[in-house]
Amino acid sequence: MTSLNHSEAQKRTVAVIGGGPAGLMAAEVLAAGGVQVEVYDAMPSVGRKFLLAGKGGMNLTHSEPYDAFLSRYGARRPHIAPLLDQFSPDALREWVHALGIDTFVGSSGRVFPTDMKAAPLLRAWLHRLRQAGVQFHMRHRWLGWREAGTLSFETPQGARTVSADAVLLALGGGSWARLGSDAKWVPLLARYDVPIAPLQPANCGFDVGWSEYFRARFAGDHLKSIAITVDNDGNTLNEQPGFRKQGEFVVTAHGVEGSLIYALAAGLRDRIVAEGSVVIHLDLLPDWPLQRVIDEVSRPRGARSWSSHLQSRLGLKGVKTGLLRELVAPADFIDPLSLANAIKALPLTLLAPRPIDEAISSAGGVTFEGLDQHLMLKAMPGVFCAGEMLDWEAPTGGYLLSACLASGRVAGNGALSWLQRVAVA
Repeated sequence: MTSLNHSEAQKRTVAVIGGGPAGLMAAEVLAAGGVQVEVYDAMPSVGRKFLLAGKGGMNLTHSEPYDAFLSRYGARRPHIAPLLDQFSPDALREWVHALGIDTFVGSSGRVFPTDMKAAPLLRAWLHRLRQAGVQFHMRHRWLGWREAGTLSFETPQGARTVSADAVLLALGGGSWARLGSDAKWVPLLARYDVPIAPLQPANCGFDVGWSEYFRARFAGDHLKSIAITVDNDGNTLNEQPGFRKQGEFVVTAHGVEGSLIYALAAGLRDRIVAEGSVVIHLDLLPDWPLQRVIDEVSRPRGARSWSSHLQSRLGLKGVKTGLLRELVAPADFIDPLSLANAIKALPLTLLAPRPIDEAISSAGGVTFEGLDQHLMLKAMPGVFCAGEMLDWEAPTGGYLLSACLASGRVAGNGALSWLQRVAVA
């Protein structure tokens, strides 16, 4: 870790704008390096998205082999890997343990705090930061720079200007605006010719043109033990043609969402942008071979309805049967071979990703081409960027938090190195 000696650090102040995981990690590194750290955030308290994300269980990182872990960052792996090399998933767990929080590895390989909660971790972290001298300024909305190079903020007490020797931006992406990630920083940086890729929803749901009956009857129902196959012509999803993944998702009033959908969201979104829509195929019985399904649906059903027959012979019921009724033509529904094929590969057309503010995370942001290896803006020396405001994306499963923390650490060390170079010059 870079640090300044006493004379170099004296009166050096770094403004960290954004109190999410990336900003807090940068603040920790900077404070340890001997500078005065001032954290500014537009919300009443820091870490609000972090706390909400951990409401159902705080997924910290993933325990899978490192090469597989890096592969989750897709096309941005070459840019994210150097960050994670400096703060790996194992290093993240050690850092959490140093805060007095124990962790465990779940059956899926995901890593959680023992109590599954985000709040105790955040409390311990903030206590350590305050002990290190980090100052927090809440309800400070950043408005950019004034002509003199000072930072401009809107506060409940009125306009405020702040001077700093370096600035570290960790303002989040464009999802969950109510928690602070509203992307209002985009025009503030664009005016200085900072290259920014358009923000898009990531880890998002998708619109489907459900009938009114299906929407009213099944919205909110979970589809468990199901597989999705995507025929991607071998390129758009960065997977092999006919890529197949098993898991679960949820039917919504608008379409579909949930872990299985999120895992495929980036490729599905890009396909919709390129082609207007995308068709996925649902295997309603992923553990059954096709021939067994054909044999069962071909058995005489007597006076039973098709719904009763499918439940009796295949165990299909509820929303899975509802999907068949929704998506299979009546003529195919009464033909055993056609019905069996539909059960194993039911086509579902996704029309559009849900709005970015509903997404768990966002893609796009400040491009790595506009940053140096220390995450300093090439167009603005002394200004560093970290976290979700950078142009990368990853699925859920601990990958988002891991990269945010790693980028905050790299940017914090980068700011210390820059201050050292400036002091020497």
